[in-house]
Amino acid sequence: MTEQAMTVLTRLASEGGEHGGNHENLSPLGAGLGAFITLMVLLIITLSFNKDR
Repeated sequence: MTEQAMTVLTRLASEGGEHGGNHENLSPLGAGLGAFITLMVLLIITLSFNKDR
């Protein structure tokens, strides 16, 4: 890897470190509840198509 590429990667890594990759407006509880509700809806749809058994 060239020295210029290493410099660019180091700069990008340090800029990304300021934010930490976490979004302040995305709460783990909200994301978990959203995923749970989505899975429950998909389960209900799947069971409704499987009533012939």
